[in-house]
Amino acid sequence: MFERITNLIKEEDFNKLKTKKILIVGCGGVGGYALETLVRSGIIYIDIIDHDKIDITNLNRQIITTQENINKYKVDEAKKRAIKINPNVIINTYKLFLDEHNIDEILKNNYNFIIDACDYIPTKIELIKRSIKNNFKLISCMGTAKKIDPTKLSITTLDKTKYDPLAKIIRKKIKELKITKKIIVVSSEEEIIKSEYLGSFMMVPATAGILCAKYVLKNIIDF
Repeated sequence: MFERITNLIKEEDFNKLKTKKILIVGCGGVGGYALETLVRSGIIYIDIIDHDKIDITNLNRQIITTQENINKYKVDEAKKRAIKINPNVIINTYKLFLDEHNIDEILKNNYNFIIDACDYIPTKIELIKRSIKNNFKLISCMGTAKKIDPTKLSITTLDKTKYDPLAKIIRKKIKELKITKKIIVVSSEEEIIKSEYLGSFMMVPATAGILCAKYVLKNIIDF
């Protein structure tokens, strides 16, 4: 099933993809597309964390959602979808809210890469702190709400982000913690749309998720 990939890269590089262990924190609009990209690219070992159930409001942007799986746990539905794509994937699911109380237990699994696709700021900070302490590669997705142009997204570092309210908050907290290491993020330079209501357009979180996965893949096979 991966012939179209192995036509592009060396077999030994493709085999490297089968040896790495990835954690995705959050299986929504960003995390779902990150998972989809990794599974369709040949990654075998993936753990996913999300405490949430699918809601009807998720249908406009989350690839794991359908009319049939509303009110079901996101991690369960994400795993089902992944196995339908590649029955050989090995996915562990965690129905929990990742925070400072349980993060160290999860990280005992010794991941090669972590994709932070959650939107809870304290968890994002804890992941950044642990990535420095435990020396694993982390890519953290910043804000995708109230934006509609996917071409404004890029992989960059936290200190270079702009027009991203979430990144601004995290920059401030990182500065307070006296962290000087460059933090790899996906962020959009599009100015937010002024609206009193929270809104998301599928193209933006989808592209952000694919970029998160690209960071992982590029670090494994260096394309």
